[in-house]
Amino acid sequence: MTASRLPAAGETVSGGRFARHQGGKGGNQAVAAARLGARVAFVGAVGGDAFGDEARTALEAEGVDTRELRRLPAEATGVAIIIVAAGGENVIAVALGANATVTAAAVRKALERLAPGAGDVVLVGHEIPTAAGREALLVGGERGATTIFNPAPAEGLDRATLGLASVITPNHQELAALVAADTRRAGGYRAPADTRTAARSLTERNSEGKGLAAILVSLGAAGALLVRRDVDPLEIPAPETAAVDSVGAGDALNGALAAALAAGRSLDDAAREAVVAASLSTVRAGAREGMPTREELDAALGG
Repeated sequence: MTASRLPAAGETVSGGRFARHQGGKGGNQAVAAARLGARVAFVGAVGGDAFGDEARTALEAEGVDTRELRRLPAEATGVAIIIVAAGGENVIAVALGANATVTAAAVRKALERLAPGAGDVVLVGHEIPTAAGREALLVGGERGATTIFNPAPAEGLDRATLGLASVITPNHQELAALVAADTRRAGGYRAPADTRTAARSLTERNSEGKGLAAILVSLGAAGALLVRRDVDPLEIPAPETAAVDSVGAGDALNGALAAALAAGRSLDDAAREAVVAASLSTVRAGAREGMPTREELDAALGG
């Protein structure tokens, strides 16, 4: 639903418009990567309702392999309710439905399709149980794939799980939540002074020897910040766009990052492409509708 502004708690804001779009972080990210030329297979679950059938059809129309997308007749398909303000700001509530039933065993079986050393990329979201996401990162690592973890939502994660990823992709709120949880487990809490400090703290090794290799923090209209151990942070500005709808921008960033890494780009170049793709996604309404094509991204990158 669009509205002139986001309502405060307990407030009703009228005059909006309603529309229904295909979505879901995993589905959007799969489409974002496929539109940029990547060969994409989707692992997950939908319910036995019409939403589930529509979700499968929509993914297949984008060229996404859905052989590992299970249909669970007794479950409902995951749904998100989104309110978008005139300036593009949004709030989202999610009913996980069938997503919550994805098991670690099902993930491991599905990812047995990965050929060791084939240069694959495994992109993992967190709108599934943490155990299933962790298993995806484990199997991806075992098979020599580059693993990307989008920790959204950021609850219930520890550094051991995050450390299984080649790169994690939080936004700045999710990064703050991850750092807060990490410092509480270490026996105290300190609010991160700034984004760089917060990201750097997660790359540092803890007493178990766990540390993150790379963090790409999405900063909305400001772009992104790439932080790695023993390397100066890389600030990646976003191009100016006439934003209509920022829903799905993070998904565009993740899908584009995965597609670029699968195509053999360096992490720096892949991150730059991802930021531009995320910016392009905001100029059209709808989360998935805004995902750019290869031609659109190449034009924005200057060829």
